[in-house]
Amino acid sequence: MQELHDAPLAPLTTFRLGGPATRLVTATTDDEVIAVVRQADADGTPLLLIGGGSNLVVGDKGFDGTALVVATQGVTLDGTRLELAAGEVWTDAVARTVEAGLAGIECLAGIPGSAGATPIQNVGAYGQEVSSTITEVVAYDRTTGETVTLANEECAFSYRHSRFKAHPERYVVLRVRFDLEDAGGLSGPVKYAETARALGVEQGDRVPLAAARETVLGLRAGKGMVLDPADHDTWSAGSFFTNPILTTAEFTAFRTRARQLLGPGTEPPAYPAGEGRTKTSAAWLIDKAGFTKGYGDGPARISTKHTLALTNRGHATTEDLLTLAREVVAGVHRTFGITLTNEPVTVGVTL
Repeated sequence: MQELHDAPLAPLTTFRLGGPATRLVTATTDDEVIAVVRQADADGTPLLLIGGGSNLVVGDKGFDGTALVVATQGVTLDGTRLELAAGEVWTDAVARTVEAGLAGIECLAGIPGSAGATPIQNVGAYGQEVSSTITEVVAYDRTTGETVTLANEECAFSYRHSRFKAHPERYVVLRVRFDLEDAGGLSGPVKYAETARALGVEQGDRVPLAAARETVLGLRAGKGMVLDPADHDTWSAGSFFTNPILTTAEFTAFRTRARQLLGPGTEPPAYPAGEGRTKTSAAWLIDKAGFTKGYGDGPARISTKHTLALTNRGHATTEDLLTLAREVVAGVHRTFGITLTNEPVTVGVTL
């Protein structure tokens, strides 16, 4: 276990933004993680958990407390059952399951961050979500002081949400267990239209696992969603806003407004999101509100590859980023009457 004081947090985030932590501890075992959390709780010290840093917006003043980097390692693969330590690199874990011929998370390739973060956000992309394959999450419960094992149905998964996100001060994810599918080297059914087009197949078809993974990596790279230190479009947190989910009345009003602004034939993106609810596209809203690729003239700008990503062009501050984010939120609300919600976790700042 390593401990530093007045340590910079910016290098630990994919935005490369944020001030220092009063105390920075790197833990490499579950016992070390629990010990640091228990000490912080006993002392009444604020605690910040850091995995891959791909979903954090840290304020310029930093964090006055203990920042804990969860760097635990461990991969167990038994038949179709996979267990990952929270600190395992997610992209590496996906690659390993593809090599093993197991389907279920191949379309989540290229997503930065650690395995322990995936159930918190119910990470999803290109037609897959981790909630469809997670069987159990092992976590330290700060309320009871015990290590608990929560079954899938106890995790309260929904779109980019979970029990862990709803109670961020309570649970520290230690291990994540999955049950994947042995489909003879084939992927799960291709659900996402863009992926199917890129593969030249119909939605619902299966393809070789490696082809699914490589195609998704290519699609993500084309949007600046695969980390590359030389590409400032990847100095981001990926999608900065979640896709809004609207009631039937809200979507009807939104569609009417969009047609008034953009023309009577306008059909905003619409995807079923449960009974009486429709999900629309945050990227579409941002673009149609006038915030196109590359928007901005300061050190924080919208990605040149994807309107949903806000980026640090190399010399930005967190306040630069938040100023841009607030401008986008206000512009979308002014144009369409919809309020966007940020996906990354903010530390010491608010949008």
